[in-house]
Amino acid sequence: MTEPRGRWPVAAGLRLAVTTLTVLPLRPGPVDRRTGALAMACAPAVGLALGAALAAAAWALTGLGLAPLPCAAVLVALLALLTRGLHLDGLADTFDALGSYAGADRALAIMKSPEAGPLGVSAIAAVLLVDAAALSALAARHGWLLMAAGVAVGRLGITLCCARPVPPARPDGLGALVAGSVAPAACAAWAVAMIAACGVAGQLAPGSGWPWSHWIRAALAVLLAGAAALLLARQCVRRLGGITGDVLGAACELATAVALLALSTA
Repeated sequence: MTEPRGRWPVAAGLRLAVTTLTVLPLRPGPVDRRTGALAMACAPAVGLALGAALAAAAWALTGLGLAPLPCAAVLVALLALLTRGLHLDGLADTFDALGSYAGADRALAIMKSPEAGPLGVSAIAAVLLVDAAALSALAARHGWLLMAAGVAVGRLGITLCCARPVPPARPDGLGALVAGSVAPAACAAWAVAMIAACGVAGQLAPGSGWPWSHWIRAALAVLLAGAAALLLARQCVRRLGGITGDVLGAACELATAVALLALSTA
């Protein structure tokens, strides 16, 4: 890793966020802890761009006459493609490690294994089923903006897991670069912004219900998704000694599923 000189590496951080969280192969340039902190702090913004792509695809597919459930299945596959399946891989590795009941060193070795165990596969299946069900409900209601907001809230889970003072589980890798690098104030600001985004998306969605229902749903979606990510991080700190890049992927997938499920409620 190279130490950037001069000003805060905004451009490098944004490029690192995009190349880490999406399929786009951008060159992040010089990378150090400051760059990693900015990249993780930008995760919800990258999630909003991913969500916008997903919402546009949903709008086009339903416009072509595709029913909500097949549309949701395509959207789940598209999101996996846009993220290279890395978050799903992290979900499987994390659950295999946590479910092993082994010590920290053995659990981390299981996490690095290229093979997926039954618990990891089950975790992927469960998350994808929840995603598909929630996206199907949102597609039926033409809740395009809620889809975009839900994907963005899922990436907030990454930011929260990198908040101070969460430690890394290993001395190297993505976890060592970004663990504990994001200021709590940035996490709080993003949480408020995500509640606002979900609230506006709910207000603009057809059939949003009585005047304050969409704001209550927005707050619950962000709080529950954030709680899921933080509980996972807490368990990983207790069992593994800290977080890794796989844990960040798992937190993203869990938070996305919880957020979409909460936002899909009528």
